[in-house]
Amino acid sequence: MKPTVSHYLKAPKERKKLSIKDSQERSANISKAMDGMNHDHGSMSPPMSMNNTNNTGTMMHHHNMMHMTFFWGKNSEILFSGWPGTRSGMYALALIVVFVLAVLVEWLSHCKLMKPDANHVAAGLIQTLLHAIRVGLAFLVMLALMSFNGGVFLVAVAGHTFGFFIFGSRVFNKSSPPPKTSDLPPMSC
Repeated sequence: MKPTVSHYLKAPKERKKLSIKDSQERSANISKAMDGMNHDHGSMSPPMSMNNTNNTGTMMHHHNMMHMTFFWGKNSEILFSGWPGTRSGMYALALIVVFVLAVLVEWLSHCKLMKPDANHVAAGLIQTLLHAIRVGLAFLVMLALMSFNGGVFLVAVAGHTFGFFIFGSRVFNKSSPPPKTSDLPPMSC
């Protein structure tokens, strides 16, 4: 006889003692129920089957794994589930997207889009919008880096470096540096 909820709510004198077999059976049922639950809360790795092995040759049991150390290779997920997948061309596109995002963050950090005589309210709204866009793009670069893919790390650093070289350094600025270098304050960590 399997115990029911009402069985446990009865007074201790009325409750039958569970045998060891009943206790083991209940534990097995709970274990089976837990195995059937999907505990994937949006993991970044594609589902693995019972027959798949990871790079170290150990068996991957029906749990999705997310890299927590840097790795090299084109088989990763960057920013979106399933993207870029396993195709080399899509991986190259993902690297280009991360590079461009990093360059855009640097451009927004060093651009001067507003005129000095602009309306203060309009200028404040534009600054706020530019700041929101810059922070959003910087967060996208950060999330791409959280894939722990070595190629993504290198292109993110290269994008920030190239963007600073073009927009922030004095290489392409023929005049003396102005007292105010951009519409937005520098990003702080």
